[in-house]
Amino acid sequence: MTTRLFGEPVRRREDARLVAGNGRYLDDLGADALAVAFVRSPHAHARITGIDVDDAVDVEGLVAIYTWEDLPEGVREPLPLLIPHPALTHGRTAYCLAKDVVRHVGEPIVMVVAADRYIAEDVCERIHVSYEFLKPVVGLENAVEGPNLVHDDVPGNVGAHMVQEVAHRDGRAARDVIAAAPHTLEFRLDIERSACMPMEGKGVYARWDADDRSLRVYSSTQTSTSVRMAIAAKLGLPLPKVEVIAPDVGGGFGVKIVHPWPEEILVPWAARLLNREVKWTEDRREHFVSSAHERAQVQHVKVGFDDEGRVLGLDVEILHDHGAYTPYGIIVPIITSTQLLGPYKIGSYRVEFFSVYTNTVQVTPYRGAGRPQGVFCMERTMDKIAQYLGKDRTDVRAANFIQPDEFPYDQQMIFQDGRPLIYDSGDYPASLRKLKDLIGWDDFPAMQAEAAAEGRRIGIGVGCYVEGTGVGPYEGGHVQVTSDGRVHVSTGLTSQGQGHETVFAQIAATELGVPIEKVSVVTGDTRRFGYAVGTFASRAAVMSGNAIALACRKVKEKALRIAADALEADPADLEITDGMVHVVGAPSASIPLATVAVLSNPLRYAFDEEAKRATQFATSGSMDRPPVAEGQEPGLEGKDYYSPVRSTFASGMHAAIVETDPDTAEIRILRYAVVHDCGKMINPMLVEGQIHGGVAQGVGGALYEKMAYDEYGQLLNASFMDFLMPYVTEIPRIETDHLETPSPLNPLGIKGAGEAGVIPVSAVIAGAVEDAEKIVIDRMPISPSDLYALRDSSRTSGAVSLLRNTQ
Repeated sequence: MTTRLFGEPVRRREDARLVAGNGRYLDDLGADALAVAFVRSPHAHARITGIDVDDAVDVEGLVAIYTWEDLPEGVREPLPLLIPHPALTHGRTAYCLAKDVVRHVGEPIVMVVAADRYIAEDVCERIHVSYEFLKPVVGLENAVEGPNLVHDDVPGNVGAHMVQEVAHRDGRAARDVIAAAPHTLEFRLDIERSACMPMEGKGVYARWDADDRSLRVYSSTQTSTSVRMAIAAKLGLPLPKVEVIAPDVGGGFGVKIVHPWPEEILVPWAARLLNREVKWTEDRREHFVSSAHERAQVQHVKVGFDDEGRVLGLDVEILHDHGAYTPYGIIVPIITSTQLLGPYKIGSYRVEFFSVYTNTVQVTPYRGAGRPQGVFCMERTMDKIAQYLGKDRTDVRAANFIQPDEFPYDQQMIFQDGRPLIYDSGDYPASLRKLKDLIGWDDFPAMQAEAAAEGRRIGIGVGCYVEGTGVGPYEGGHVQVTSDGRVHVSTGLTSQGQGHETVFAQIAATELGVPIEKVSVVTGDTRRFGYAVGTFASRAAVMSGNAIALACRKVKEKALRIAADALEADPADLEITDGMVHVVGAPSASIPLATVAVLSNPLRYAFDEEAKRATQFATSGSMDRPPVAEGQEPGLEGKDYYSPVRSTFASGMHAAIVETDPDTAEIRILRYAVVHDCGKMINPMLVEGQIHGGVAQGVGGALYEKMAYDEYGQLLNASFMDFLMPYVTEIPRIETDHLETPSPLNPLGIKGAGEAGVIPVSAVIAGAVEDAEKIVIDRMPISPSDLYALRDSSRTSGAVSLLRNTQ
């Protein structure tokens, strides 16, 4: 057995249970609970003029029907605006059930509780809602230029407006630097709206204990502690009387970080009111039209650069579509505008964004959270500079890199956590060298020429990114060693398939010197850990991982102190290996960690044979000291928190070779390569798994996934028959390499990895398709029909000759 497991490719411990079908998901719970269904708006923008339930009330099995008028004071208020910001001057959130006006298709209007879901859905069909139709606002340009408003009190539909600017070192503004630059380019970029599609939708199950006046809620959430606080606040309950547990969660990707969703308030409220168990599980249609989307932006770029391709000035104006409401504030466009800089030293930079309302589903973070849009902007800019100058695309990037000896590097902006945008560590030139070797960059021109001679079109693309990870404010960890030698670890954030049970066990096993088989991990259960922030922003390993390590060090310090007394040794001379505390160099002078746990808890009563060793007559402690020393607690356990001064910044680079069919315009990825730096890796196999999953989602966003709204605000592809996602046959084998530049900001030297795979994919595929076709690609995603239309347009305009054949 080994107990030095940090950095080892340990197989995921949770997989045996999950693959065998023994997972415990939300819908596996509450088999006898009442079921909830909702009447949702079929219109994107309308005033509710009446709700008629007469045809529904006599349905057998119906328990209750609720509209906004039925809700109590706390529940009938708008849902919280979770992350306020000075630039968010007109933040608006939805009601749990629509009051007066609906602002997107799918907004809940009526809640039905029945004996089962079938009956609840039948009742919903019998409820008649009458509307006064209002003109919907769809599309970014329509939002800012048209006369119609999503919210009557939000002028121009602009919820937020923000400008950040970093002047040139000589004090000149970015626009002045661009105007004076030797070369300038100006262009527009578009990224369409998409959405994450976890295998399991949202769900809530609640039960009320009338005797104890307490509430237990199970939710498929990424933030159980925050859901707990929201429920307590909205229902007027004392926080200790509310428990929230995240069971196994079948994927999150950001959509389950919003808290509370209307259902997370309504279901517990109904459970308490009815004194019955109540459950709601989201169906796929509901997920499409009532959860959250992301990505949609229009970007206007102006850049000035010198003969070597060094960016002297960059000016970017962004229109960001945040849908009908802003529950999560303006985190996404803030991330886009700051992470856009990537691994580059930009001479001067100005970014301005308008975040606007439309009559579409609200926008909140989706894996990558604004970074894919920013990287698309920056990497397309680098490609355009290289094309204009006739230079290799990797040479232009290298000319702009921050160098290894320049860390920490201050980008002189404010990041999404309200802290300075200071990169802590990295080696971008080394990453690029690794990537070029991995993909065969320098050999590609010969490969491309050979393919062309065969009538085939292939192209290569590259994309670089920097990702802020491990955002605060904190996470905590609790570690307990019990008298059987087992180590029990708990932390407040939740798991949705990332492998937390494995990596947190690796950290604990390494820190405490115990076999990993002795370690158990619990996440997302407020009964075990009541204070946490949540799982998002590639923060779990950085935040909870370091908190667990710090808690383990407290436990280890206490264990060595107790063992030293038993062994009559100096604590400094002791270490723990395979669960045994022993004198360094003298393994025979040892004591099991399990025995140390027994000795840490002086007992009056013997519950078993092991407990006899800790009873008051069995111990030989000093009669001049109390059994539990002053300032100490019984038991071998510890709790600690990790709170970073600012985010840590991971980085990576991707490259792809694609082939485009000359007749059908189908796009096939022939090779895909990734070099990734997340600091010290806890488990390289899990890091690669995160990268592979992220790339798959990125391929979906680049080639397939698009939320298609018509002018009336109707989502035209709200099913898996119409919303395309890649199958495994569309995902290439992903070749990976790693760089480890440890972060100096945390004890473990780690950075986040959860979103890395998805971030640059659209930029990489756009560059590769452009290289294959010699047609400008300024909009993503790109489908075969899109590419076919671009070919036709290029033949008509002659634009195909504008691109030089350069890497």
